[in-house]
Amino acid sequence: MTERPDRNLTEERPLWASLPVPSVLIAPDDTIADVNAAAEGFLNASHKAVYGQPVWDIIAVDAPLEDAFAKARARGTTLFVNDVDVGSGQRAPLQCGLQIAPLSGAAGVMIMMISPRELAGRMTQNHSVKSAAKSAIGMAEMLAHEIKNPLAGITGAAQLLSMNLSQDDLELTDLIVAESRRIVKLLEQVEQFGNLTTPVREAVNLHDVLDRARRSALLGFGAHMKIIEDYDPSLPAALGDKDQLLQVVLNLVKNASEAAGGRGGTIRLHSYYEHSFRLRRADGQGMALPLQIEVIDDGPGLPENIKGDVFDPFVSGRENGTGLGLALVSKIISEHGGWISVDSVPGQTVFRISLPRADANTEAARVAANKESG
Repeated sequence: MTERPDRNLTEERPLWASLPVPSVLIAPDDTIADVNAAAEGFLNASHKAVYGQPVWDIIAVDAPLEDAFAKARARGTTLFVNDVDVGSGQRAPLQCGLQIAPLSGAAGVMIMMISPRELAGRMTQNHSVKSAAKSAIGMAEMLAHEIKNPLAGITGAAQLLSMNLSQDDLELTDLIVAESRRIVKLLEQVEQFGNLTTPVREAVNLHDVLDRARRSALLGFGAHMKIIEDYDPSLPAALGDKDQLLQVVLNLVKNASEAAGGRGGTIRLHSYYEHSFRLRRADGQGMALPLQIEVIDDGPGLPENIKGDVFDPFVSGRENGTGLGLALVSKIISEHGGWISVDSVPGQTVFRISLPRADANTEAARVAANKESG
């Protein structure tokens, strides 16, 4: 039997339990010897569930790591791996950095620390979205009135002309009226984007929101789709504005339905809890966003040239699309103090929303009190 490290090496040291980075001890036989609390949250699995399991069966790394890992162990050197997708059977992959090193005082035992890339990049993107939104709002307020008034005159004149035209010429005036109305509708959407009210946040059952969106979709734009519910029944209430969150989910489900076209497809509404998900705010404080919603479809995926910009105003992958739907979604989630991201390949697109708990302040106070009493 392979000698396993003494668990007192970690369990009796508060440092191990306090590490905010997911960390894993790997025994000489490449099985998991220990995980800290952050790693349990990252893997969405308890210490008991993963202890003694082959590490590469539990932790999926999208890179040929085994040979480099074996060499680092044999030579007693450290190994750094940047920007790789890391996940498990219990959670979707995240782009991470890996730091692997020998554990001092335990022959053959390695420690692996997993650092999700979610803080600086996320805040930068949130800031850029807000800046783009301000530009779009300013432009709308400046131009909407000036454009809509003459458009009303053009529409009225075209309708008057149509009363004295032949059937062949009516096609031209109908085109003028239709295009004028389309432009007015676009301006109204831009104005709606700018006039969004501040969310009135309270405890919200996210499954109620998802179910309302599902039922609305199946009765209308998503009637040709199969919508599957995949919920975590123990998910606590979120802190949010119920109507605005419903608007977010409806927009995402509508996008998925339109991307599928007439052939139909499957949309999966997935909810789960992720202990380790945190976002760094502008004041430097970490904010827990453990409540996760995913809208997953099996459509063609996002066009490669817009993947990184889909949350910016006026970016659209559809012909005649306004490019405001996802910008509005991002704005709402940002106003909620949450985060939205997308991962898309042909055959699977995943929009993921991360939100705070309704009792987040109470929970933070309880954790702080426990630390002080300890």
